[in-house]
Amino acid sequence: MLKILIVEDEVITANDIKETLEKAGHQVTAMTRNCKEAMAAVKRQLPDLALIDIQLAKSPVDGIATAKELLSYHLMPIIYLTANSESETMQRAKETLPAAYLLKPFRQQELVVQVELAYANRKTSPTAAESDTLYLPINKGYEKLIKSEVLYLAADGAYVKVYLLNEELPRLFSMNLGHLSPYFSSTHFYKLSRSVLVNLDYVERLERSQLWMRSQPQPLQIPDANRAELMRKLTVVRTP
Repeated sequence: MLKILIVEDEVITANDIKETLEKAGHQVTAMTRNCKEAMAAVKRQLPDLALIDIQLAKSPVDGIATAKELLSYHLMPIIYLTANSESETMQRAKETLPAAYLLKPFRQQELVVQVELAYANRKTSPTAAESDTLYLPINKGYEKLIKSEVLYLAADGAYVKVYLLNEELPRLFSMNLGHLSPYFSSTHFYKLSRSVLVNLDYVERLERSQLWMRSQPQPLQIPDANRAELMRKLTVVRTP
């Protein structure tokens, strides 16, 4: 069962989509008509996927701008619903890396198949966790990030600070660390605490309650509950 957000300002269409998805065994987290409602819905309950109509006549911004706002808060597959296949619109939509497009009118079975394929591809695609390259939402676009160059990630309220090799200042992304950490699930990364995820390849020194990352002047604190596990992961050789 997938949790799916619908962003569609035509009530009849939204209800038809909801009925189709629920018959297929999925859960609709919310039916929203504009960007403001969609953002509020995502903050109440995180969906696995969003279906977004590109043309939102009753919204101050269209579905593409809405998708960008949603992705800045929560990374997930996006499927666009549209009656407009103009090249300029499609080019703008591509900036959000959508999982699929459905041209209206679409068949019920087509909707269900595209939804399930979009989520399955996200789960199996190497870009989800295994790939060394990520594109994270920032401002009006996406910024490339090489995971092997990440020293550590630190939560900072509603933001994540990403510290990189050869960069003095961290990059700041508007998202929750909990949403980003699944993309850093390889054995190289270790969740040092609720707010810090470190790349073990760049741990230079560790003491009883602190560790130092390469090129970083300030140490990170090691919670007592995590110290033993961290020592095992780092293969620490103790004195006889």
